[in-house]
Amino acid sequence: MTTSEKFEDAQRRVKTLTQSPGTDHLLELYALYKQGTVGDIDDKRPGMLDVKGRAKYDAWAKKKGSSKEQAMESYVVLVDKLAGK
Repeated sequence: MTTSEKFEDAQRRVKTLTQSPGTDHLLELYALYKQGTVGDIDDKRPGMLDVKGRAKYDAWAKKKGSSKEQAMESYVVLVDKLAGK
């Protein structure tokens, strides 16, 4: 399987997890997904009242400079960990 195929498979598997991941893992999944599909963030940081938006922005911004392939691989590893593999 290519990295892209593994990434797509992990996206399907994450939706079937028996337990919902904690907030930290959800933010990490979000950041890795966005970095793997879009690349570096280039939007403005949300305002102070948008707590959820800021958390997501900050998580994604930490991945800046990572390649899409690297982010996809990290996403797959995290999903494997969460799925108990």
